[in-house]
Amino acid sequence: QVHLVESGGGLVQAGGSLRLSCAVSGSIFSISAMGWYRQAPGKQRDMVAVITSGGSPNYADSVKGRFTISRDNAKNTVYLQMNSLKPEDAAVYYCSADVMPYRGRGYYTYWGQGTQVTVSS
Repeated sequence: QVHLVESGGGLVQAGGSLRLSCAVSGSIFSISAMGWYRQAPGKQRDMVAVITSGGSPNYADSVKGRFTISRDNAKNTVYLQMNSLKPEDAAVYYCSADVMPYRGRGYYTYWGQGTQVTVSS
């Protein structure tokens, strides 16, 4: 089994910063892309940022210049540094990872349980 555990969410004032972490554990042979998604009440889950195994990031237009995604392959962990937070950034943030649990098995996408980010105006 593969587990993703997120941490770092919370309440912050507009203009403030938060750093989210997501650690992947369990049966891991290889991890490909990792990413962060968010879902606000009544809305669909949207991509925030993704990062390849080689470290190349891709961001949603709404967070470019404010958020930074990074990963530590030795720790199987992905991070999301969020700066200049806006009320519209408030949502449940989910991490994802494309994991090959055993050699030759293929990659499967796993999700964390989500962490709440609340931004007060």
